[in-house]
Amino acid sequence: MQLKIKTSKRVELVDITSEVQEEVRKSEISEGICLISTQHTTAGIIINENETGLKEDILDLLNKLVPAGAGYRHDRIDDNADSHLRAILLGASESLPVSEGKLKLGTWQRIFFAEMDGPRTRTVNITLLRA
Repeated sequence: MQLKIKTSKRVELVDITSEVQEEVRKSEISEGICLISTQHTTAGIIINENETGLKEDILDLLNKLVPAGAGYRHDRIDDNADSHLRAILLGASESLPVSEGKLKLGTWQRIFFAEMDGPRTRTVNITLLRA
């Protein structure tokens, strides 16, 4: 299964929890594992709380750790080395248990597509494994 995501900013976090949960529901898998992944080298998948201040803090942290225009060699090609380096820190996938037909998330946990080089149309892969 795939989700298409249209991002609107160069760097942003897009909550995709509801869309992933809907795919789990449609699969009719009661118990198993849900793998959420992206094949894009300038994006990531993360799990955290969907609170505006925290989302801004996450993006600020990434900017401090990997600032744009810091003389990266890859910038000679695409001028987006910071996006690739940030994606490395985030990771390209997350795995979650499925229990009783639902994603097993903590109270405040949400799934985010992390755009590091937008705006673009992106693809998120959802792979479900039955237990």
